[in-house]
Amino acid sequence: MTEEGLARRAQAVDSAMSRAAGGRPIPGNSVAPLIDGPATYAAMFELIAEARRWIHLENYIIRSDVVGWRFAELLMRRSREGVHVRVLYDWFGSIGTRRRYWRALTDAGVEVRAFNRIRPIELVPALTRDHRKLIVADGQRAIIGGLCIGCEWTGETGSGCEPWRDTAVDIRGPAAAALDQAFAVTWGISGGRITTGDTAADIAPAGSAEVRVIAGEPGRERVYRVIELLTAGALERLWITDAYLVAPARLFQALRDAAADGVDVRLLVPGSSDIPIVRNVTRIGYRELLRAGVRIFEWDGPMLHAKTVSMDQRWVRVGSSNINPASLIGNYELDVLVEDPELAEALENQFRRDVAQSREVSRRRVRGPERISARLPSALTYIGPERRVAHHSGGREIRQRAALALRTVASGARRSLFGPMSAALVLLAALFLALPRATAYVFGALCVWLALGAAREAFRRRADR
Repeated sequence: MTEEGLARRAQAVDSAMSRAAGGRPIPGNSVAPLIDGPATYAAMFELIAEARRWIHLENYIIRSDVVGWRFAELLMRRSREGVHVRVLYDWFGSIGTRRRYWRALTDAGVEVRAFNRIRPIELVPALTRDHRKLIVADGQRAIIGGLCIGCEWTGETGSGCEPWRDTAVDIRGPAAAALDQAFAVTWGISGGRITTGDTAADIAPAGSAEVRVIAGEPGRERVYRVIELLTAGALERLWITDAYLVAPARLFQALRDAAADGVDVRLLVPGSSDIPIVRNVTRIGYRELLRAGVRIFEWDGPMLHAKTVSMDQRWVRVGSSNINPASLIGNYELDVLVEDPELAEALENQFRRDVAQSREVSRRRVRGPERISARLPSALTYIGPERRVAHHSGGREIRQRAALALRTVASGARRSLFGPMSAALVLLAALFLALPRATAYVFGALCVWLALGAAREAFRRRADR
């Protein structure tokens, strides 16, 4: 193929990536990896301290614990010094945060908004959450990744606890201004307004990395399409780390096809999760993936919360999106696709270090007579010694993630749900038989609530048309 043909092929790949991501590559950026909470929070504190004009913080969970108050105190101090500080949190994700936390910020001059407060008869909009994790200063520097604001990421949840394993990136340059624009969109959806003086204009280049900002919105499937393209285009390797992996069928098949075609496809997922049922659903597809040649590793430490994809030492995707239907289709998410060999090498080296602390999943025949075991589905086993670090989940943490977990499980669980579904139906039948009148009243009230919500949504969609 001629040089012109190769150039056109490369241009076609770039165009496909840009269309899927919803934006062209932004050149001239410095992108540095941040591993785990202590290092990431230290960079965030530095960003807050350096800001001169404004600070924009957007996060799914902002807790009113020790870590949350450290952020609050610094943000309040900068607000009193004249820096415009805006904080956007998801109402459901931060439902356990104390009101006095928000009042303290507001009293110090910080603009605080909650994303999508749940209203009693608005059913469909309540499912859409702001799952983004972003902080920007002056449109010049931004930190984006998978970390929320809480003690889980520093290991201060209890004695003997280790920080959650997570990844973020520190971006300096024009891409930070594009991330700031993504914040402005969700801030506007929440009823806020950003003045012209608090928007970035021309930002000087700070490096050589090209960054595409993937501003995920419900139904747009932007990061979904980007990951599909990375999977379809991988030539040598595709290494994925994900906290709550329940891949939709289309992407699941793409992973199998890539591995069958000789690509080194590796998945790193939690061995011990804060939502065990999602981990169990993830394991449903292990046998099919292993048969196709995908290598699967389960992290043998505290909760693995990182969300990264690395392809062929060229492309890196980092952000808030998990590989499950809730993130890929339903939520507001924020990721970056970075084309930078240095960053790709750094994150691949981190992947190798993580794999060294993980156990590889393998298959073995079921024990028994040869004629019978050869016909039975293979059993799953592990390669390597076990090193378990206890993960302690508080009641608040479990409650806050319950609805998101149920939605994720309902989207991809398949066979594993039939047992619990059967038990739930038996329990419901027992209630109707034992307490028919009381159960009927409760069931009737639930039907009325659902009917009102459905009617409201129907009229809203008619008005939109």
